[in-house]
Amino acid sequence: MNSVLGQMATSLLDSLRDLTPIFLVIGVFQLLVLRQPLPDLLNLAWGMLLVLLGLSLFVQGLKLGLFPIGESLAWSLAAKGSLGWLLLFAFALGFGSTVAEPALIAVANEASNVAVTGGWIEDSAMARQNYADGLRYSVALSVGFAVILGVLRILRGWPIQYIIIVGYAGVVIMTVFAPREIIGIAYDSGGVTTSTITVPLVTALGIGLASSIEGRNPVTDGFGIIALASLTPMIFVMAYGTLM
Repeated sequence: MNSVLGQMATSLLDSLRDLTPIFLVIGVFQLLVLRQPLPDLLNLAWGMLLVLLGLSLFVQGLKLGLFPIGESLAWSLAAKGSLGWLLLFAFALGFGSTVAEPALIAVANEASNVAVTGGWIEDSAMARQNYADGLRYSVALSVGFAVILGVLRILRGWPIQYIIIVGYAGVVIMTVFAPREIIGIAYDSGGVTTSTITVPLVTALGIGLASSIEGRNPVTDGFGIIALASLTPMIFVMAYGTLM
């Protein structure tokens, strides 16, 4: 019990240290640049406290739960020797974690509102929902594909730089043919996938898999899947915008 409390206290202090620059920037610009008092100070302080507690609990949860389970599953599936199950798990992990990303949900919903304003889709709740869901599932499918590609790279020892070069060449080609309205959304989709849920799970998978295979180095081979997960959504979302 004391150990858990000690870990929580350490996590809380680390989060406070990480958030302090943000708090200082807000205070300096509000008080010294704008020369205005902080609006609704009580609620602002309460919100910052919730952010601090939430971030501390989240980081501690990653250390205690998501990282260990991701690494152990990757290790067990690699030891089982079944490529099919490993690739199925990789796809399901990438797809499932991305669909649940709060940042992706927010961007997809905002994109549907902008699409209505621009006259790209009709102004109805169903049209908005279908457009937002199409974006979400396009991104989720792309991340599932990226994780499969990352797993195969670790298994086969492929150099990641060549995959990245080919991938970004595909992005450039798709940019030429994709509708102008979808290009910015597609580029932003590559960033929102690498967020709070996807990154810890996918990173743990890569490290666990690289650690379980003889001749693979977790430092050089275990990382890189996140880079692929940032790249593929740009291609998939532009394809979605072209086909819809």
